[in-house]
Amino acid sequence: MGNLVVTEFMTLDGVMEDPGGGEPFERGGWAFAFERGAEGDRFKMDELEASDAQLLGRKTYEGFARAWPQMADNPFGEKMNAMPKFVVSSTLQDPAWTNTTVISGDLPTEVERLKQRFDGDILVAGSAQLVQGLLRERLVDELRLMVYPVVLGAGKRLFADGLEQLPFDLVETKQTGSVAIVRLRRQSI
Repeated sequence: MGNLVVTEFMTLDGVMEDPGGGEPFERGGWAFAFERGAEGDRFKMDELEASDAQLLGRKTYEGFARAWPQMADNPFGEKMNAMPKFVVSSTLQDPAWTNTTVISGDLPTEVERLKQRFDGDILVAGSAQLVQGLLRERLVDELRLMVYPVVLGAGKRLFADGLEQLPFDLVETKQTGSVAIVRLRRQSI
C-alpha cells in the first residue's frame, strides 16, 4: 500500500506559492535566492525515485505539463515524464502530458484507490488547494518540507486557517545549503 507524501518548498511564514517564479505572483521566485546544495538535490531525486505516481491539482499540473516535457534529457525529467500522474480537477478534460489521468470523484475514495494501486509513494507537489483538502480529510501520510529562510508576508500558505488539529511526528531534520529539510509523519489516532 502506498503512502501519500506532500512535498513542498516553503518559507518561514508558511508560503508555498510560486517558489520558482513562473507564475504571476509578485513575490515569486524566492527559492532561487538560496542554495539548497547537492544534498538537497539528492533529497529531491531520492524522493522522486521512491515514488510510483504523482497526485496534482489542476494549476500545478498545467505548470508541470508546460515545463517537464522539455526537460526529459536528465534522470529527474525522465522520471517526471514517465511516471503516472493523477490530476484532481472538475474542469480539465483532455490532459496532454504523458501518463496523465483526471480524477474528479470523491477525494477520500480516489486517494484510497491510489494507495491500494501503488506500493511506492504517491507524491503531491505544489497544489495548494488540493493539499489543504488532503490535510482536512486526514489523507496525508507524510510531509516533506524544504524550508527556506525568508518571510514573504503574503501568498498561498501550506496550512489554511480553520484546519482541525492534526498531529505529526518529527521523522528527520537536516540542513542542506541554506535550507532546512523537515520530514513529518502523521500520527495514527
